[in-house]
Amino acid sequence: MGIRISPSILSADFGHLVAECERVAGAADWLHVDVMDNQFVPNLTIGPVVVEALFKQVSTPIDCHLMISDADKWAPGYAEIGAKSVTFHVEAAANPRQVARDIRAKGARAGMAIKPGTKLDDYEELFPELDMILIMTVEPGFGGQSFMSDQMPKVRRSREIIRDLNLDTWIQVDGGVAGATIAECADAGADTFVAGSAVYNKPDPVAAISELRASAQAATDASWWCSH
Repeated sequence: MGIRISPSILSADFGHLVAECERVAGAADWLHVDVMDNQFVPNLTIGPVVVEALFKQVSTPIDCHLMISDADKWAPGYAEIGAKSVTFHVEAAANPRQVARDIRAKGARAGMAIKPGTKLDDYEELFPELDMILIMTVEPGFGGQSFMSDQMPKVRRSREIIRDLNLDTWIQVDGGVAGATIAECADAGADTFVAGSAVYNKPDPVAAISELRASAQAATDASWWCSH
């Protein structure tokens, strides 16, 4: 079972974004780019113009995590400008099934994010439409928050659904993922991990990614859900 580490550039130096992305090139599987509109979440980051510029200069594939309102209107456009994966919040979509289909139609992987307070069972029927389910382990909007262990049942349930339906859907966790928490996430069923400060606040981001990957792999190999 492959482990994917996706550093979040929310914790990087925004004055040197391309250089910060390249610092982890070859070590990171993906780059996680948080797009916030100060409406869906109380924070404002970058939008499509800056994101498109990154696509043109960065070698690592980018997953855009859209913490924005009206995902139905805006999400497919991020696939059009070059995102390899577009993750929208189900709480911001009027028709999440159609949003996922629209993203896929533009050639990108479709991801659906769920906030801590949102029930997973309301959206289980959407899993076959998705390439990734993102279980938020903090409230979306800011980096550096404390990991919410009480979200692990959602991760476990997601893994059960994927296994029962024989899907190839990835399970991503985002928020407070670090050396002390990544094994718990992997044991619950996650295989894709967003890490911000746990990568970019370290003296050697490449070594930090390697350590996170090793911890996640060890927990996965010993987990209830891994095929041995």
